[in-house]
Amino acid sequence: MHQDFLPISRDDMLARDWHYYDFLLVTGDAYVDHPSFGAAVIGRVLEREGYRIAILPQPQGAEDLRAIGKPRYGVLVTAGNLDSMVAHYTAAKKRRSEDYYSPDKRAGLRPDRACIVYSQWAREAFSNVPIVLGGLEASLRRFAHYDYWQNRVRRSILFDAKADLLVYGMGERSICEVAARLKSGTAMDGIAGTAYITKSVPDSAITCASYEDVCVDKFAYAQAVKVQVDECDPVRGRVVAQAHGDRFLIVNPFALPLTGRDLDATYELPYTRLVHPSYAATGMPVAALEEVQFSVTHNRGCFGDCNFCALSFHQGKMVGSRTHESITREVEMFTQHPQWKGYVHDVGGPTANFRRPSCQQQLNVGLCRSKKCLVPEPCKHLDADHSDYLQLLRKLRGIDGVKKVFIRSGIRFDYLMQDKSGECFAELLKYHISGQLKVAPEHCVDSVLAAMGKPRHEVYEKFAEKYKRLNQKYGKEQYLVPYLMSGHPGTTLQDAVALALYLHKAGKHPEQVQDFYPTPGTISTCMYYTGLNPLTMQQVHVPDGRERSLQRALLQWRRPEKRKLVIAALREVGREDLIGFSKGCLVRPLSRK
Repeated sequence: MHQDFLPISRDDMLARDWHYYDFLLVTGDAYVDHPSFGAAVIGRVLEREGYRIAILPQPQGAEDLRAIGKPRYGVLVTAGNLDSMVAHYTAAKKRRSEDYYSPDKRAGLRPDRACIVYSQWAREAFSNVPIVLGGLEASLRRFAHYDYWQNRVRRSILFDAKADLLVYGMGERSICEVAARLKSGTAMDGIAGTAYITKSVPDSAITCASYEDVCVDKFAYAQAVKVQVDECDPVRGRVVAQAHGDRFLIVNPFALPLTGRDLDATYELPYTRLVHPSYAATGMPVAALEEVQFSVTHNRGCFGDCNFCALSFHQGKMVGSRTHESITREVEMFTQHPQWKGYVHDVGGPTANFRRPSCQQQLNVGLCRSKKCLVPEPCKHLDADHSDYLQLLRKLRGIDGVKKVFIRSGIRFDYLMQDKSGECFAELLKYHISGQLKVAPEHCVDSVLAAMGKPRHEVYEKFAEKYKRLNQKYGKEQYLVPYLMSGHPGTTLQDAVALALYLHKAGKHPEQVQDFYPTPGTISTCMYYTGLNPLTMQQVHVPDGRERSLQRALLQWRRPEKRKLVIAALREVGREDLIGFSKGCLVRPLSRK
């Protein structure tokens, strides 16, 4: 059974009669051979190209790399599906107790800043072997970036890891070209979707502010982010250079997204779709697999482009989708699984109801510079036809052995409302929800929503009203569960009070609230650090530590342990009228006196 997986040790390789291998893939996740795990995808893609690949999950030191032996062509390093710092710390910088991408949810099996540490171990273990960074952690840190955990600007991760090359984005196209050049010994410049360090700037490059400048000048930092965001386009994007001392970081344009058939080929590689037997033998499941075991990824990319989300900086804004035939084959395979109970848990991706580019112009002239497809108003060129997605869902519902097909990925409700036929909305309610639908309005104050890159609140209100009306029409009792965010740049304490009152009047009492988390690679993180919106260069209010705590407390005003903070917040904004015993009050006073 071990031979169905990529080898993870010298013994595994010898069992295959391998006396050499080509690439070592080091990952911060447990080894799960499933297409939802990036390391498994890259390993299988390179295997398809004819290379011998070994995978080393969650090493604990350079000795683990030495034990598996030196690869012929290079070491590929990824922190795993998650950024290692996000995997380890909450938005309040408290250490997490669980890691769903590790066996038995054990925390601490990957180091902080895993890409840097693994690269250092690779250098210790193997001299003169090229090191290539990839995955989410490297992708979002490809430029000089603000680091929330150290509260300072750090260099591009390429410099700190001392790696030879960085592959950003989803990586399949780029890594195949990288592997071919490493095998042939040719230069690594000019590969789309990669970044490297050099002493000179290519003639075709544009420049953004240097590392030294963005460290001392927040205006320069915001301007640099604007350049980086504008060039996130595989069609018209340009090479971007950023000086770091006497050397230059060179970031090539995005690689073109995979076509539907290419995506099919990637997702239909011979994955076992299981955790490696070494974990199963010790009774240590990997919880992250349970979340995706019977889910289908049908698309990539996202033109929703929320300012607090790094998807467009990593996967890109151009949506690509798998074919119906490929997805149908995957679900038919589910029905043969011994643990199958008849339920497809999700047919989604970054945004579930995106199946095509936002408009046909993207394919020929690229993305509109400095323009979003859905906000502040949907673009006149927007293609919001949901018929293809609807046809796909109908096909999946009709497969023998399928009881129900759920949609649990995020639904972009403003995009759904643009679909004139209304068929997808109706069938979503009738067939694809289990009692509740999770959506992300995030806030109710339009100025905050503008800072977030979200649609105006009235759009959500119209969606919620239509949702209620359709449920009544079809005799359903189903609810909306809104995701909300506190502490986002542009949010004042008065805005937080307005959101608390809105929820109070609506009879909604959220148990969980998402604190804004300033992770690398987002526009909102730039706002948090600089106090400037890089898209407009206008100043935005940035809640500090105490105000962030007050804003969060206001959204959970009913919890007894938040009572003192809620009262303090209301007094600070002069809303003592909301402290009392009447129906319209948010909180009771600390004393009846």
